Amino acid sequence: MRTLLNILWFFFGGLWLALGYALAGVIFCILIVTIPLGVASFRMASYTLWPFGRAVVPTSGAGAGSVLLNLVWIVLAGWWLALGHLTTAVAQALTIVGIPLAIANLKLIPVSLAPFGKEIVDARLLPAGQRPLHAIV
Repeated sequence: MRTLLNILWFFFGGLWLALGYALAGVIFCILIVTIPLGVASFRMASYTLWPFGRAVVPTSGAGAGSVLLNLVWIVLAGWWLALGHLTTAVAQALTIVGIPLAIANLKLIPVSLAPFGKEIVDARLLPAGQRPLHAIV
């Protein structure tokens, strides 16, 4: 099931969303100051390509630096990427087959707004009660 959903996701929204994250990553890596934003953007591009079977969990020890980077991220790229997830979710929800993909898109909006202080892990490593809906094992 996870593989089927990832394939559907890739062709019906995941590829263009991942390209958006990759473009943001390239732009951020041009300037030395924003390289941490570029690294996070590439990490999110990878996650956006194949989200089913993986989950986002809070990182222990994330402090004020994560908050500051998240604020800069929201201003420079986060709201654009979140808007991309929202518009893709609306388009996917118009079909019955796309509803699970739309739900996963909506669940990606919080991490697209604030990726710092979070870690992407294999969903099988999490207890069953802590797995998000889009992290189908």
